[in-house]
Amino acid sequence: MADEVIIRFDNVDFEYVEKKPVLEGASFSLRRGAKVTLMGQNGAGKSTLFGLIRGEFKPRSGVISINKDCSVGTARQMVAREDLDLSVENYFAKAFDPVPHNLTGRINKVMEAVNLQVPLDRRVGDLSGGQQARLLLAFALIENPDILLLDEPTNNLDQAGIDHLIEFLVMYDKTVIVISHDADFLNCFTEGVIYLDVFTKQTELYVGDYYSVTEEIANRVEREEKKNAQLLKNIQDRKEKVNFFANKGGKMRKLAKKMRDDIAESEENMVDVRREDKTIRDFEIEAQDISGAIVTINQVQVIVNHEAVIKPKELILRKRQKLLISGPNGIGKSTFLRSLVSGDNKGAVILPEVVVGYYSQDFANLDFSQTVYDSLDSVRMSDFGAQDMRSIAAGFLLTGEVMGRKVGELSEGQKGLLAFARLVLMKPGLLILDEPTNHINFRHIPVIAKALNEYQGAMIMISHMAEFVREVKMNEFLELDKI
Repeated sequence: MADEVIIRFDNVDFEYVEKKPVLEGASFSLRRGAKVTLMGQNGAGKSTLFGLIRGEFKPRSGVISINKDCSVGTARQMVAREDLDLSVENYFAKAFDPVPHNLTGRINKVMEAVNLQVPLDRRVGDLSGGQQARLLLAFALIENPDILLLDEPTNNLDQAGIDHLIEFLVMYDKTVIVISHDADFLNCFTEGVIYLDVFTKQTELYVGDYYSVTEEIANRVEREEKKNAQLLKNIQDRKEKVNFFANKGGKMRKLAKKMRDDIAESEENMVDVRREDKTIRDFEIEAQDISGAIVTINQVQVIVNHEAVIKPKELILRKRQKLLISGPNGIGKSTFLRSLVSGDNKGAVILPEVVVGYYSQDFANLDFSQTVYDSLDSVRMSDFGAQDMRSIAAGFLLTGEVMGRKVGELSEGQKGLLAFARLVLMKPGLLILDEPTNHINFRHIPVIAKALNEYQGAMIMISHMAEFVREVKMNEFLELDKI
């Protein structure tokens, strides 16, 4: 039944708020076993479409058909905060009601599929970001779903994890829809693209590998822009002639009327060229005026076979030194950063008067109950007035409407931009960045890399995005698996 249509959207309209549509006339169909990318600008409705497939939302009009008896599993971007205190076993138990007697066996099977090896009594919040990414996928797989929805599945994964995920998905015989900004990852296994357009509110279905489809879209946009340029030229030329002939009277006036009709037709034929997301403005993170040994490291804790091992390492960071911490998922990279920020790291200390700007991969340092305005205001240095703060926020696409919303209501991408806006307002002497490209639209990444490269304070960063690391120009390196 490989040709069987498993998902169909037929002229679907959806809105959260009346007269503010997210989807209008969205139509596409997917066959069983299809593997497709879901693309679209920020706010286009990618997560909404996932919610419609899961049945969490109902369309205002149109029909969504999911093949009878087909189950849906979702690997979400992040573990929910309320689940961080659960054990791994209890986390999986949440997928069932009632809990099956063979739960342990089923857990072991899906954990093997995603190459995750951790004790079942381990607290979920104690897992590394990469281990949590694997856990999210395993949770989606444990009920053996017919349709698998993946939301940024490569976030926090090291290259070995990404390679294993690609191998798994290539061999996986179920239907997969994935949201991701990792082009190389997508090109390895997807065979088509559903494009959601934030401006038209409609969907377009393309067939082909990811790179071929994005090239096709780019070529189409270029053709549309050229067509519009020619139409605009013709329209302007006719308008000038209309003004001339309209004042001549007689047949010339009739000719002017005909030309006005031609102008109207040309304007109707203007193609609504796809507009892409706005990119954040260039920004500067001004460094605190401080000198000396900003960070002193004497020893490092690493995780070997799920046990903590202390290893000696002498390292001092001063201004303009940028340290990259690397190593496989689960070795303790994020734990090292968290303990450094909290002051609990006995083997590494920060100079007491240093202002620390911390970008946490799970946004744990953000208060989700605050408004965006209050979140920014709480870290604003006195050099910045309220209007300066609003201007900086707007540069990160956090406009007036967003400023009054709760942080917890933001998308993961918006939380990331909020975190960077906070860093600008802090004027830190030390930046500690844990996977700062996670959840960030790829259009913003070159702007962020430029700002970090020009930052004059000390920096410690974890990132699995090799190209981003090269652009930031890290100059100190700590490989935890090679100490």
